Amino acid sequence: MPYKDPKDRKYTGASAAYGAQPEQKKNRAARNAARAKMMKAGKVKKGDGKDVAHKVAFDKGGSNKTGVRVESASSNRSFARDSKRNLVSEVSKRERKKRGDN
Repeated sequence: MPYKDPKDRKYTGASAAYGAQPEQKKNRAARNAARAKMMKAGKVKKGDGKDVAHKVAFDKGGSNKTGVRVESASSNRSFARDSKRNLVSEVSKRERKKRGDN
């Protein structure tokens, strides 16, 4: 039976367990450190709609050492993914079209 009010759904179990995994804690700490570094450099501000994106995604072996860049939130979250939600391409559809890679 569906919930009448979506707020009644309990998501805390699955997301809390996933976020508590040691690997995910390290990834989150690295993301936070990258954003803090960019904030200190004056490249991003709180609430500016920008993301600090890693040039190579964490699940593809990336780290803060492999480089970060500032992107709009929409472009950073638009990469192609497979049915298991794994990253398929690090180039968005918009960038691929611009390059002519189709």
